[in-house]
Amino acid sequence: MSNLTKLEFATLDISDKNYLSWILDVEIHLEAMALAETIKDDNEESPQNRAKAMIFIRHHLHEELKIEYLMEKDPLSLWKKLKERYENHKSVILPKVRYDWMLLRLQDFKSVSEYNLALFKITS
Repeated sequence: MSNLTKLEFATLDISDKNYLSWILDVEIHLEAMALAETIKDDNEESPQNRAKAMIFIRHHLHEELKIEYLMEKDPLSLWKKLKERYENHKSVILPKVRYDWMLLRLQDFKSVSEYNLALFKITS
């Protein structure tokens, strides 16, 4: 079943390709909705605010991730479990990015815009 409401940003992909941008988007949106405390340790948020945050986070998850974390009812515990799942992202990606950065040369690209695109991919 497809989502009937419009997404504010892309859902978290199960392959973790967009985890870093997704986590930043969620934090910013929760802050704008005054729900950022729900994903922080030792918070004293109301059950209503926790439910709102949980709905928002689950709305922006891939369908398979929703099924996998179906029993999670607290946004903080879901947040921590997703972080655990994708935490190795930095340890896997960082060495590759450093290697790409060392080999980046303007002469390997047909245009400056292609070079800029590769540069932005590495820096992001």
